[in-house]
Amino acid sequence: MADYTTVSIPKDLAERVEETIEGTSFSSTSDLVRFLLRSIVVEHQREGELTEAQFQDITDQLRDLGYLE
Repeated sequence: MADYTTVSIPKDLAERVEETIEGTSFSSTSDLVRFLLRSIVVEHQREGELTEAQFQDITDQLRDLGYLE
């Protein structure tokens, strides 16, 4: 069984995520966050070291989606 930890996000962001996942296969904010983090980690592992430009691209995408301010 996997051990878990807690990640805190602002309530307004959590509400936006809840609205975003309505009608999707994600059943909770946690599901979406796990999916996004796994995607980033897998990409990082596939390509090796994450460059500053790649990190900036990910940050820009998350900001465009409303997950970052």
